[in-house]
Amino acid sequence: MTVLEDRLTMTFKKVFATASAALAIAASFAGNAMARDLLHVGTEPTFAPFEFLDTKTREFSGFDIDLIKAVADKAGYDVKIMNMGFDALIPALSSGTIDVIASGISITEERQKKVDFTTPYYQSGLSYLIRKDSVDQIKTFADLKGKRLAVQIGTTGAEYAKNVEGAKVSSFNTTSEAFMDLNARNADAVVLDRPVLAYFLKTKPRVAKQLQLSADVADAEYFGFAVKKGNTELQQKLNAAFDELKKSGEFDKIQDKWFAK
Repeated sequence: MTVLEDRLTMTFKKVFATASAALAIAASFAGNAMARDLLHVGTEPTFAPFEFLDTKTREFSGFDIDLIKAVADKAGYDVKIMNMGFDALIPALSSGTIDVIASGISITEERQKKVDFTTPYYQSGLSYLIRKDSVDQIKTFADLKGKRLAVQIGTTGAEYAKNVEGAKVSSFNTTSEAFMDLNARNADAVVLDRPVLAYFLKTKPRVAKQLQLSADVADAEYFGFAVKKGNTELQQKLNAAFDELKKSGEFDKIQDKWFAK
């Protein structure tokens, strides 16, 4: 190899090394630009149609799940859904185990002392479910006085039930257990959010033939996503993303998927 050839080879190697380094740096920046933060979302998946485990796909499904995924995506986050008991959600949020609660959680004064809520995304209300052989005895909420009531722990239905005079309240970790208690005649009524009761009847036609949903609706309430107290940055990002979904019509599509009659 001549001196000239040797110099050309060395020059080529230097240029190649420099170019490779530049490409590596560019790839690193591109990767960082594309990387998205992971949002850990806590839910209690027995609250259909808001959140539940799809028995066919074995994946979490429901209105809340679809909505938080859409909101998070619009805000630039990926989502990891984490299954936990309803009464464990706020402690998990406060400790930093999760970043958001998406679990049909009502915005109440008591909860606002512990967490911050996003813009409300759904208006709900309490109703009760009874057996049809009890319709003559239980016609209004006032008739729940002195009755055996089944509720889910930590819900506003549970809060309502504990203030019903003379009522014997049985609390369960899941809505399914509360429904089973009613079906087994260990309870006279299940007190829960009306859309959850209605969805249960819709998806359990055989059982529904024996049950009656109350015409009464009590304590109209709003659902919101919850973030750690003081985390205004995340709260504002989620609110802005939610506003965009409403303006684009995507929110209406998600809502119609689960609640259209």
